[in-house]
Amino acid sequence: MIESDLLPQFSGYIADQWTGTTDEAGIPVTNPATGETLAEITKLGRTETLRAIDAAEASLSEPASLEQRREWLHQIVTVLQANREEIGRILTLEHGKPVAEAQGEVDYAAGFFRFCGDNIEQLGPRTIDEQPKDCTWTVHHRPAGVVGLVTPWNFPIGMIAKKLSAALAADCACVIKPSSKTPLTMMSLFTLIDRHLNLPRGKLNLVVGSANPITNALFEHSAVRIVSFTGSTEVGKHLIEQSATGVKRLTLELGGNAPYIVFEDADLDYAADQLMGNKFRGGGQTCVCANRVFVHQRVADTFAEKVTERVRALQVGDGMASGVNIGPLIDDNAVDKVRRHVQDALDKGAKRVYQGDTQGMRGTYYPPTVLSNVPQDALCNDEETFGPLVPLIPFGSDAELVAAANDTDFGLAAYVFTADTERGQRVIAQLKFAHAALNTGTGPTPEAPFGGMKQSGYGREGGIEGLFEFTEAQTVPVANR
Repeated sequence: MIESDLLPQFSGYIADQWTGTTDEAGIPVTNPATGETLAEITKLGRTETLRAIDAAEASLSEPASLEQRREWLHQIVTVLQANREEIGRILTLEHGKPVAEAQGEVDYAAGFFRFCGDNIEQLGPRTIDEQPKDCTWTVHHRPAGVVGLVTPWNFPIGMIAKKLSAALAADCACVIKPSSKTPLTMMSLFTLIDRHLNLPRGKLNLVVGSANPITNALFEHSAVRIVSFTGSTEVGKHLIEQSATGVKRLTLELGGNAPYIVFEDADLDYAADQLMGNKFRGGGQTCVCANRVFVHQRVADTFAEKVTERVRALQVGDGMASGVNIGPLIDDNAVDKVRRHVQDALDKGAKRVYQGDTQGMRGTYYPPTVLSNVPQDALCNDEETFGPLVPLIPFGSDAELVAAANDTDFGLAAYVFTADTERGQRVIAQLKFAHAALNTGTGPTPEAPFGGMKQSGYGREGGIEGLFEFTEAQTVPVANR
C-alpha cells in the first residue's frame, strides 16, 4: 500500500469535505510495474455526483475578481513546485512512467496554471471602438457555470491542469472525474488545494468511480453547462449525443493517429533523436506521439538503423528505478493491443528490425519494437497503438505521402522533418492535423492552443484561445444619454 502525506484519504471531495460511501465496494489501484495494490479508493456514483454539482452551483454565488483568480492560479503553481518530487513519485507508482518524466509532467502542469494566471486580464471586459445605434458596447466574459472535467489516465496531473487552469481563470465551479486507473495523483492535488487555497465552499469537487453513473449525472443536471473530456473518440461520440438534450457545450480532445514524416533530405540523426523523445514518452501511451512513421524510400534503411540503435539502448523497467527510460504499459489490455498490432503487421509483410526482451519481467511490459516495410493496410496504420511500437512506412513522392498521412479519421498531431523549410511548410499546409510541427517532435505547450481536427475533437486547451473555453460572452450595449 502506498503511504504519502499527500494521500490522507482515498476518497472523493465534495463541498470541502473528503467524501466516501458505504454503498459500493472500493476500486483497487495497482502499480503496473509490479501488479501490487497501492490503494483501494472509494467508489462514488450518481448520488454523490449530483451532490457535488449542487455544491458547485452554490459556490457560484461568491464570484471572484480577476485578481483573486490570478492569486489562486499562482498559489497552485507554488504548491505544485514545492511538492513536485512527491507528486511525481505518486504518479509513477500508479502510472508506471519513469519518475523523472513524472516530475517533468508536474512542471508541465504548473505551466498551465502559471500561463492562465499571467494572462487572466484577457478575460476582462472589452469595450468596442465603434458606437453603433448610439450605444457604448462592452463585451464581458462571464463564467459558464458549473463544468464537468473528465480526464484520462495517461497524464494524471497534466490533463487536469489544462482544464482546471482555464476553468478557474473563468471563475467556474468544477466537478472533476479522474480515471479510476490513476486517481491518486488527482487526490494529492486536492489535498494541496484543501490545505493551501481558500476557495469558496464547493468551488472544486472530486468524484471517483465508474464512468457511466458520473458522466450521466453531469449531463442530467441542468447546472452543468460545459463538459470537457479527454479520451477515446468512441466515448466522445457518445458524449456528443448525450449533450444534445441539455444543449451543453463540449470540449473534446479525442484519439490521434500521428504521422511522423522524414524526407530524404532531413538530418536523419536529429530526426531519430526527436522520434525517441516523441514516441517513447509515457511508454508510447500519448495521443500526440508518432503512430505512423513515414520515411522516404531512399533513406528508409538508413533511418531504420539509426532508430534501432537508439531503441536498443532503452532500459525498460520500474519507473522508480535509476536509469529506466521506459516503464510498463497501464494494464494487460494495453499489452495485448500492441502485441496484436505487431503480429498483424508481420502477417501482412512487415519486417521485424528489432524487438527488446521483457521475458520474466513482473508487470505489464511490452518490449520496444521497430518494424520496417509496414504496409498501408496494417492495423497500426488505422488504429492508435498506444504503446512502444515504431512502424516504419516507406513512401516515394510528396503527393503520395500527403495522401497517406491524411488517410485517417483523426487529426490531432503531425511531425515533418526536412532540410527544405519551404517544402515542409507546403506539406504542412496540406496536412489535416491541428498540431503540425516542423523539424521538431515537440508536443503541446501551455502557451499555445492545442486540440484536434476531424474526429480528434474540438475546442482548444492552452494559449489565449484556451482561456475562453469556459466563458460565455455577454454583450452589453449602454445608451449614450
